[in-house]
Amino acid sequence: MNATEPRFHAALATLIALGLATAGNAALAAKGDTEKCAGIVKAGKNDCGTSKSACAGTSTVDRDAEAWILVPAGTCERIAGGKLTNKPENIHGGAAAVKKG
Repeated sequence: MNATEPRFHAALATLIALGLATAGNAALAAKGDTEKCAGIVKAGKNDCGTSKSACAGTSTVDRDAEAWILVPAGTCERIAGGKLTNKPENIHGGAAAVKKG
């Protein structure tokens, strides 16, 4: 076995992984390809506000029933504990923003 072969395979695997990650992010960015999924988020990883938190990254407990993240459309309800949400307070600023508007 050639000494450079393992390095080549590692570099190739890295390039493939980066390409897949980039393609996945571009696909998620397309409008209508995502949905708000509540009840599956780790503490501090939510995408935006709830009635208890003002914005992204402010949830304080894992799997909060209100904290949500965007997931590819059609996958939320396939995740254990996941439920689709469209509550008005699930916007930037959370419930405080709803009261202002």
